[in-house]
Amino acid sequence: MKVKFWGTRGSIAVPGKDTIIYGGNTCCLDITLESGKKVIIDAGTGIRLLGDHLIASKGKVDILLLLTHIHWDHILGFPFFDPVSAPASRISVDGAPTCMKGLAAVFDNKMGDGFFPVKFEDLKARIRYLDKLNHGPLKIDGTIIDAIPLNHPQGGFGFRFQEGNKKLVFITDNELAEDAPPGRRPEDYARFCKGADVLIHDSQFTPDEIPKHRGWGHSDYAAALNLALKAHVKRLTLFHHAPSRKDPDLTAIMGHCEELVVKNKADITIDAAREGTEFTL
Repeated sequence: MKVKFWGTRGSIAVPGKDTIIYGGNTCCLDITLESGKKVIIDAGTGIRLLGDHLIASKGKVDILLLLTHIHWDHILGFPFFDPVSAPASRISVDGAPTCMKGLAAVFDNKMGDGFFPVKFEDLKARIRYLDKLNHGPLKIDGTIIDAIPLNHPQGGFGFRFQEGNKKLVFITDNELAEDAPPGRRPEDYARFCKGADVLIHDSQFTPDEIPKHRGWGHSDYAAALNLALKAHVKRLTLFHHAPSRKDPDLTAIMGHCEELVVKNKADITIDAAREGTEFTL
């Protein structure tokens, strides 16, 4: 698997001089499976650049789009994803049960005069809903994709990719809380993430900020690290950076996490997702 980040920010896009290193676009990443199949997670503002890249490659776009949930920062880029306007494009969609409703609502939620000049039903790409992950694992080209419910307002899914002996887990917009409902508690996520080569997890807040944001559906970086340690993952990538977080702030957070790793005498690599970077498992 090869993973590339196209959007790493949470809540709202924040382009500018203070977000050059880690990026200002909202949630989007693509995973290229060993077979060459492209899997995209979320359609935040970062998906626009990904669409430009896919069109420039001049090949037929045939992708799987997984949506964690349908909050604005995870779907707002979809109308600007150029492959949706190409008749040859094939886009299979799965993930959160409301994913198709969310994609259509970006164009018009039927409660106003419309939000976009083109209607969802007029898009030229062939877009189909698989509805697999709500009922069990999804198998694609030898890769097994599993889902776990998020502890987040209105719900959603986190994803685990198993390709051979390599395991990648992506969980964003997830509040790690001991009083969460059954199936959404830290021990449930630890089981889901157990032994992962890479865990990419929401770390929008700091430990000092989290008490004021309980119930918002996000984690602080110390809780994300604690999950990674309990699950014995090899690498933790901090994700869904707060819109107010400047580049130096994120670098400092990474440094603090590394101090906690040393304090716990743990063997784990820490990094923070950076827009435009990629890694291979």
